[in-house]
Amino acid sequence: MTRPLVLIVDDEAGILATLGGILTDNGFEVATTASGAEALDLYRDRGPEVVFLDVWLPDRDGLETLQTLREIDPRATIIMISGHGTAATAVRAIKMGAFDYLEKPLSYEQVVAAARAGLAKHRAPAGGPDAALLEDSGVRTFLTQSAAQRAQIPPLLNLERTRTPQRTLRQNTVLYGMGLHSGGRTGMVLQPLPVGSGIHFHCLPSGESIPAHVSAVGDTDYATTLGQNGSQVKTVEHLLSALHASGITNLLVKVHGEVPVLDGSALEFCRTIDEIGIEEQPEMRLEFVVDKKYEVASGEKTMTLEPFDGLAVSYLLRYPPPIGEQYFEFDLTSFEDYKREIAPARTFGFLRDLKMMNELGLGSGGRLDNFILVGEDHVVNTELRFPDEFVRHKILDIIGDLYLLGHPLRGRVRAHLTGHRDNIALVRKLVAENAITSGS
Repeated sequence: MTRPLVLIVDDEAGILATLGGILTDNGFEVATTASGAEALDLYRDRGPEVVFLDVWLPDRDGLETLQTLREIDPRATIIMISGHGTAATAVRAIKMGAFDYLEKPLSYEQVVAAARAGLAKHRAPAGGPDAALLEDSGVRTFLTQSAAQRAQIPPLLNLERTRTPQRTLRQNTVLYGMGLHSGGRTGMVLQPLPVGSGIHFHCLPSGESIPAHVSAVGDTDYATTLGQNGSQVKTVEHLLSALHASGITNLLVKVHGEVPVLDGSALEFCRTIDEIGIEEQPEMRLEFVVDKKYEVASGEKTMTLEPFDGLAVSYLLRYPPPIGEQYFEFDLTSFEDYKREIAPARTFGFLRDLKMMNELGLGSGGRLDNFILVGEDHVVNTELRFPDEFVRHKILDIIGDLYLLGHPLRGRVRAHLTGHRDNIALVRKLVAENAITSGS
């Protein structure tokens, strides 16, 4: 049986030798070159099924080489690699048609998984994106590894099969930005998954997969953090809010420790979803249907959930001036409504809390362009997008945290003065009272 051919293009001899050895040991034939121009000739002559292409080459820009390869063969499956942390380049490469983007140093598992996934993509039969995904050995490997985790999450009562299809993204994409609380530069790859997969976070470089489920929630101070076996993903709520609102039910999120904060809202996530496109899948989604009243309370903080035909959230917020008391009601009737009314609302913080947040190691990535900074009597750093932007952001967070139920929610939420801890407490209450155990 003929071995599939992989072309490796990199100006470092050590990379050529190491990647070549790994791929040869795993059943691939390998061709290597340090030249972009020679890579084009090799592609024309030998037609490799997968190409590992470095961003930096001595004779020809990696993106230029990528573009030419795609012109030679629109089906060319190209995995970009770089050791220089070029965020803009990663985004451009994916938009130009690269199959994936990997940062050096590369692990053995990364290389093999990317090569196999690229090969499956290149050979994927016609028949829609799910057919291709199910042939994707990288996706199959992930689903196999996460199967035990998913099996530990008990199914719920009150799940209803709807007429709305499950959804994923049409293709991979990359986002880069700062981590709001880590303060570090962080990247994120969004990758489609087949029907019935759910939302999962894949920690880089540990390789740990964490389901987007309340059972994995750790810290809820200032943001929602998922954790498992020593790996963490921080600030997941804004991305989950956009996924919940857009109806995306199956997605793999590969991330370095913290989801990028971008401008502090969910707007950029929504724009990315629109730009990449949503793929409707051939099975209908399950929704959790609220059939009675649920409540969590702590002092003045109260949060109730009641039956409702749809998802509606109201919130009462009360802070000292300059914010004061704000109230807003939102009925999630469409993604367009969410993008207009909720997604632009940014996270906020107070000057008086900065010292404490710094002592806790939080807020290190808070810059003047990615959150609203509130002083003693005025907003310090920006013009508000809405007069009541603060309360709208609270609703944004609730929609995201509620998605940690593992399913879209059908019900009406009324929240007074609550935060992430209360949101998660409500979701835990739903799971505790509706989980189907083996003894049920």
